[in-house]
Amino acid sequence: MRVLVVEDFEVLARTVGVGLRREGMAVDVVLDGEAALDHLAMTRYDVVVLDRDLPGVPGDEVCRQIVDEHSATRVLMLTAASSVRQRVDGLGLGADDYLAKPFDFAELVARVRALGRRPGTAVPPILEYGELTLDPGRRVATRDGRRLELSPKEFAVLECLLAAHGRLVSAEDLLERVWDEAADPFTTAVKTTIRRLRTKLGDPAIIHTVREGGYRIGEP
Repeated sequence: MRVLVVEDFEVLARTVGVGLRREGMAVDVVLDGEAALDHLAMTRYDVVVLDRDLPGVPGDEVCRQIVDEHSATRVLMLTAASSVRQRVDGLGLGADDYLAKPFDFAELVARVRALGRRPGTAVPPILEYGELTLDPGRRVATRDGRRLELSPKEFAVLECLLAAHGRLVSAEDLLERVWDEAADPFTTAVKTTIRRLRTKLGDPAIIHTVREGGYRIGEP
């Protein structure tokens, strides 16, 4: 899942970013509305965690532009404005959810995951291929009844491949969806993660490299 955190209190912004990365998400962090719009113009995000009170371009305007131009991107308003009237106003702008500060981080993660499962093409809550099963909500993957001990990146790559339902997923797509803007586009991270994932999945191999430059799950 690719997430953009927009929060002008830098300590909170970086803390949320680190926490979401530990949950296996690819996270970019910006501190004002103008930077948020710049990122949204270049990158497709599943969820934007958006502070309403931002310097420069206010959060309300960022939300309006997301709704107008990025209909597949979900917005979670994260703000100290917590009255019923303020929540109603925020949702009226097109935000998909609203979480008042202070908040419990586990609830934030749950809400972000719930929004991430609401893109234009629905993703089933449990992803399966043969005896391989992946539960994104519980962060559990098993094969032949054996639980797989996967790192957050390995889990996220496997989730992307399973969600593609046998279609080719390019290395560039995996780099964009699983890593964040700090990732070197020439890195071997995707290839290395795929290699480790194959080892953990065991035989018979189900992740196949396609000559055109990508990966897919299915028959050779």
